[in-house]
Amino acid sequence: MQTLSRGRELWPFAALSASYFAHIGFFNPYLPLWLKDAGLSLLVISLLTSMQSATRLFAPYAWGWLSDHTGERVRLLRFCAMVALGCSAGLWLDLGPWGLAGVLLLMFTHTSAMMPMSEAALAQLVSHAGGFDARLYGRVRLCGSVGFLVTVMAAGAWFEAHGMGSFPAWTMGSLLLVVVSVWWMPDRREPVQAGQRSESILPVLRQPAVAWFFASVFLHVLAHVFVYVYFSLYIDALGYPKSVIGLLWAASVLVEIAWFFTQARWLPLLSHGSWLLLAAALAVLRFVVTAGAGQYLWLLFAAQLLHAITFATHHSVCTALLSEHFPARLRGRGQALYAVLGYGLSGVVGGLLGGLVSTRWGVGSVFWLAAAMALLACVAAWRTRAAARS
Repeated sequence: MQTLSRGRELWPFAALSASYFAHIGFFNPYLPLWLKDAGLSLLVISLLTSMQSATRLFAPYAWGWLSDHTGERVRLLRFCAMVALGCSAGLWLDLGPWGLAGVLLLMFTHTSAMMPMSEAALAQLVSHAGGFDARLYGRVRLCGSVGFLVTVMAAGAWFEAHGMGSFPAWTMGSLLLVVVSVWWMPDRREPVQAGQRSESILPVLRQPAVAWFFASVFLHVLAHVFVYVYFSLYIDALGYPKSVIGLLWAASVLVEIAWFFTQARWLPLLSHGSWLLLAAALAVLRFVVTAGAGQYLWLLFAAQLLHAITFATHHSVCTALLSEHFPARLRGRGQALYAVLGYGLSGVVGGLLGGLVSTRWGVGSVFWLAAAMALLACVAAWRTRAAARS
């Protein structure tokens, strides 16, 4: 009965995961193409797409701090979802680069905070005396992968047939689904105890294993930022149609789904530190193949299949480690730091570096840079594992 009750509690999280990543599934891959269709330069596109990462420098921690200190995670999720939906209406307007930057900044400030708050609540739900339940977490996260898969394929076919003009409509429609899903979540306030309000995360951050973990996350995600920002532009520049772009993204998500569904079987085979190291090593291989063999479509597909380890495994292991290092009232801030250092700072640095490198040497060159960052992530992951064993 307890398992059944917990399963019912997970359904709203599954719905939010599905709808949020359905939004991401078309928005992130096709935003650069929509901006290109609007006549913007590659450097301006890089700066605008990096706005999402820029908001992750401050928004997740601010919202995470607020959710930790009020316990109102669900109400804050609802507020963020509705504000983001309202902001998306601005995409219909001809505001120019600066106006568009303002719209994206406000929208991303609210959407970038949603998953850290949701993940903090979910991690608490799937953690128990026996530790982090990878099977339950994988089932919920699988729904997000399915949502991503559906929209990345559907949007690719739609935009190929009808052009990029309906991009704002896709944005509003997907964010409306997010709003519906967060209102389905039970409005449950976590109790706040006075003694827990002042609990500091600094002692945790001073631990060598935690410091090296965040360094590995930063470098690993930095390598993947070049995929999120430039992969669609790269494939488009190679002459492949938009439908193929959607299929390449879909291939990575299919193996991601397979991993999340079966990860409870595989994760116990290695320590969390060893999985981090393996994910970084395979990321090096993935980006070398992407950069050096773009003319061979089958090799591009093979490289995308490594996404099961370089992203899905990496994300699950990171969530488990965060749950271990940042329990109870530290959970929201731990997840927020993961978003800030992993997906915020790395995204800003990756967007700026990628814009400069691609302008100078072409969009394909960013994947050689990605391989170099993944190699550095190997070093940090090795130090993470060593620190955990000492």
